[in-house]
Amino acid sequence: MKKLFKLILNIIPRPILIKVSFWVRPLIAFFLKGTTYTDPIDGKSFRKFLPYGYGIQRPNALSPSTFSLERHRLLWLYLKNETDFFSKPKKVLHIAPEQCFLKLFKNQNNLDYTTADLYSPIADVKADICNLPFEDNTFDVVFANHVLEHIEDDKKAMQELYRVLKLGGMGIFQIPQELERETTYEDFSITSPEEKKKHFGQYDHVRIYGRDYFNRLRKVGFTVNEVNYSKTISGDLIRKYCLVKGEVLPVCFK
Repeated sequence: MKKLFKLILNIIPRPILIKVSFWVRPLIAFFLKGTTYTDPIDGKSFRKFLPYGYGIQRPNALSPSTFSLERHRLLWLYLKNETDFFSKPKKVLHIAPEQCFLKLFKNQNNLDYTTADLYSPIADVKADICNLPFEDNTFDVVFANHVLEHIEDDKKAMQELYRVLKLGGMGIFQIPQELERETTYEDFSITSPEEKKKHFGQYDHVRIYGRDYFNRLRKVGFTVNEVNYSKTISGDLIRKYCLVKGEVLPVCFK
């Protein structure tokens, strides 16, 4: 199964995968029903989760019901337990919306929820993150998760995220990050999908962020809290929810 999922991820374009997943997800969830692992986003339990990864396949990474990954489940728990995201009125911008959140966020009565992306078939607005079609100081919350590693001019993208966020607003911008790496590795002379995968871990990535990622956000104006939220979660729940220990949430404020 791991080889099959790896082949699918590396051959089929992501917009097509997103469309197909809406049809196959209920079937997979039914087949894998059990009690071993639980997706905290919808509360459903399974005997196992699916493997996931463009390179090395991570076991029990992808929830059969929501198609959430470890990072999505961690973010959900943080928003639910540590913020007023689900209780107070918020105007929200979600760049490259993840399907595990899309319907849930749209159905939240307290949220005025807009999605945007240049290629995603499920986004409301077709938009370039480096040139967003929104006024300054528009949104209370902005999400752009696992997006910036795809963008060559990530400084410009960060400036746009900062511009459209309201004063006092919150942004969360997760990225794949190697915390043992002090500085970000990028080389724009590397252009082929094969070489990008070799150097950056995925065919459409243009860098590997190091610990300096947080300072890159600070340089465009954000106040950044480096939140190691998994530290607050018990080992039993880490295993039950299939989370990754040590992932740091970049929680940003304007």
